[in-house]
Amino acid sequence: MEVSMSSAPAPQNNQATLSNEPDSNLAARIALVEQHIRLENAHDLPGVLATFGDTARYDDEAWGEHYTGRDGVQQFYQQLMDALPNLQIEVQRRYVTAEAILVEVIIRGTHLGAWRGLPATGRRVELPLCGIYTFDPRSDGTARLAGEKIYYDRATVLRQLGIFHEPQSFLGQLCTALTHPITIVRALARKLWRT
Repeated sequence: MEVSMSSAPAPQNNQATLSNEPDSNLAARIALVEQHIRLENAHDLPGVLATFGDTARYDDEAWGEHYTGRDGVQQFYQQLMDALPNLQIEVQRRYVTAEAILVEVIIRGTHLGAWRGLPATGRRVELPLCGIYTFDPRSDGTARLAGEKIYYDRATVLRQLGIFHEPQSFLGQLCTALTHPITIVRALARKLWRT
């Protein structure tokens, strides 16, 4: 069942809770993550940044990039929102623990701005992503995000943008031969040596 946090909380059958945390703390954390995703869908950068605490951190594990502090987190989001100005995040499932909230989402958008050195392609992207939210408790008892860490398949994004081609396809084989001639020659030599 697909449910977007922008319109409703995740239904009970798509949520697992594994925590000894008091219900009020969990409810506040869940509400914070829901608010954060609503603000991402609204492309409200100041609002998104306001959900982070003093130890703001964003980890894009697919690229091995880590953004620290509010300025770093802002840099990540600015690049993302410029590249995918119609970005939408649809929550599929949510898992709640004492230390973190994990969400499985579908990311959708159109590549209309430069991203990672690639000019706008005008292509649509749609991919599954797993996000892990950790929390920065505050002295006033409210919670803010300490960090967000995301995992997704980088090849899926690059394939949808027309950059990456599966090695089994004709275009993939051609690209591999043109961009990696030494590797291809070595592979052919090994194949001939074995026969």
